[in-house]
Amino acid sequence: MVGYNMGHLASGTVEVVCGPMFSGKTEELIRRVRRAQIARQKVQIFKPTIDDRYHKSDVVSHSSLSVEAQPVTSSTEILANLYDSTRVVAIDEIQFFDEKIIPVIKKLARRGIRVICAGLDQDYKGSSFGPLPELLCMADRVDKIQAICTVCGAPASKTYRRNAEEMSDQVLVGESDHYEARCRGHWDDHEEDEDLLAFSHSLQSGETSHVSE
Repeated sequence: MVGYNMGHLASGTVEVVCGPMFSGKTEELIRRVRRAQIARQKVQIFKPTIDDRYHKSDVVSHSSLSVEAQPVTSSTEILANLYDSTRVVAIDEIQFFDEKIIPVIKKLARRGIRVICAGLDQDYKGSSFGPLPELLCMADRVDKIQAICTVCGAPASKTYRRNAEEMSDQVLVGESDHYEARCRGHWDDHEEDEDLLAFSHSLQSGETSHVSE
């Protein structure tokens, strides 16, 4: 019989649920939390204080599922408020946390805790959001889920911001009043792509002329 390292069995895991807005990330986080609670595991849920759209303390999904949580203003508050008996830590809206969230999550996993994170992997411009790039690299499991495009009904992997010219900050907490889920075809900024392509052709033409001379 093969022997097992008990330290390995006790090691924690890091799970990430990501995708655009309205894709059900928080709903999936709540589902996993409830399954852990049914298994009688001690669970603690944290959320950033900036996210008070539905409730100041509870984590609430767009479909109105909710679970009691603790709002925190910084990543280190998670460690400060952790109970010794906790076996599962769930963190919603992970993109809003500061850069210290990565070492905090690593420390939790080293303690043998299962860490479940949910958040946006991209902002409305399609750029990486907060600590997500590093978090996705270190995670043991990543589930990237899709929403439904509000224009054509196709699977949506992008978040579109209305009036983006007027509200250009990366962080703007809001719901359907500010955001829509879009497929790539109905989200892409084609004009920007064409400008870049034209610039590239211009550079190539200049290099060719220089060689001819």
